[in-house]
Amino acid sequence: MRGKYKQKQPVRYYSFSDYLKQKFNKKVYKIALDGGMTCPNRDGLRGDRGCIFCSAGGSGDFAVNALNNLEDAISQAKLKVKDKTNQNAFIAYFQSYTNTYAPVDYLRKLFLPVIQREDIVALSIATRPDCLGKDVLCLIEELCKIKPVFIELGLQTIHEESAQYIRRGYALSCFDEAVDNLNKVGANVVVHLIMGLPNESKEQMLESVKYVASKDINGVKLHLLHVLKNTDLATEYELNKFATLTKEEYYSIIADAIELLPKKVVIHRLTGDAPKKLLIAPAWSANKKDVLNGMKRYFNEHDVLQGKSFTNK
Repeated sequence: MRGKYKQKQPVRYYSFSDYLKQKFNKKVYKIALDGGMTCPNRDGLRGDRGCIFCSAGGSGDFAVNALNNLEDAISQAKLKVKDKTNQNAFIAYFQSYTNTYAPVDYLRKLFLPVIQREDIVALSIATRPDCLGKDVLCLIEELCKIKPVFIELGLQTIHEESAQYIRRGYALSCFDEAVDNLNKVGANVVVHLIMGLPNESKEQMLESVKYVASKDINGVKLHLLHVLKNTDLATEYELNKFATLTKEEYYSIIADAIELLPKKVVIHRLTGDAPKKLLIAPAWSANKKDVLNGMKRYFNEHDVLQGKSFTNK
């Protein structure tokens, strides 16, 4: 088995691609939209400099502005994935900043016209656990009755020292409460974790995975820490205060993380995308396709597959 990849073998984890095919019986792609919101880490409520790793685009550098003309924005977003699909089925992904950090009337006027479109099969909303008040939860419940709604929570780590370092701005108990509340209103809960935060050991990273695995969640996004230009993290990196993960270190962490997650949990991604014009480190992460192919080879060479196949999604 070592060094040999058999594509027809069973999938070894529940990929987002497989979930979408089962759920919608066709190929579905995300289109990234910018809802025009900010973040409590930027407007002064929690801080004014954002999370230490976050770019000026609020982690939505690929998103299309949806404020002025929603129809045009969705058309532009579709063009970005036109080479990948001939299906007219998309998930509208509100990605930039914190997409429940606005008055609920604003949110309703933004989300309802999108989720009611025939070409939109689901809504995905990236937000923070501390931006889910009762009125917002009621709106999410309303949206869930129309079509599936994914609520993506940026947890990143369970460790308090790391959370303070990255300026996350909320306690772990706030995350726990948010997960419980989102389950009550019928949302599909997806949790973001960052592997490679400064001064975290592999064991600590996997503790975050274990913690998330113990919760009633639907999906996980595993991210590699990217150092981006014009961030406070970049300043720390240039002062040699930490080192980024090597390919082999990251692959090893991801292999162990997959084993810790229940089979029912959908793995939405195994690494993230960073704009090449902003990426400082690690340089090896610039080509996502190469990273995923390298991960597949690593799994095979180290007998991680154990007779099962790796899905490059």
